[in-house]
Amino acid sequence: MKQMISYFLTHRLFLILLFFINLGGTLYGYIWYEPQLAVTDPIFLIFVPDSPTASLFFTIFLGFYLFGRNVPYIEALALITLLKYGVWAVVMNALTFMEYGSLPWTGYMLIFSHSAMAVQGVLYAPYYAIRIRHILFAAVWTLHNDIIDYVFEQMPVYPAIMEYMKEIGYFTFWLSLVCIAAAYYLMKKSERLNRPRLS
Repeated sequence: MKQMISYFLTHRLFLILLFFINLGGTLYGYIWYEPQLAVTDPIFLIFVPDSPTASLFFTIFLGFYLFGRNVPYIEALALITLLKYGVWAVVMNALTFMEYGSLPWTGYMLIFSHSAMAVQGVLYAPYYAIRIRHILFAAVWTLHNDIIDYVFEQMPVYPAIMEYMKEIGYFTFWLSLVCIAAAYYLMKKSERLNRPRLS
């Protein structure tokens, strides 16, 4: 089973398909954030579209990996942020459902797509070339982003739950730490494995 999964994950055609799926999702994500970006101070712009930037990191990884190259700093950013914002968006939409009793179709789409983000980030962990310095770099980025979001109030806007921003900020901080720890665990685990080559 593991060999079959590895075969699909490293097959060139599958990687190309996944590259374009993530590229399209990234572009859609930036468009989704457009109203918020339009009223955001320029100094904060890079930190506002969290999920699209996470998928952009993964898209860059796929692009380089297709040519047999690794980009460890990007890979560490992809792993931590895909896992973090994948889980975060699912939880936020679940809280919105609890508040309203329903979700628009886009809410269910976000749950599916962000779950897929988290899963793909973890599935490709054995193929990253990350080391502790790369994780530390990504950890600083991730925690700094939390400060921008919840100290400078640049977090994604979910109208139904905006009154719980302090609690959400607290949850997000600990989610970041869990995702950083998960990245370290996956790095140590993959050190014992050889990354399969492309099919």
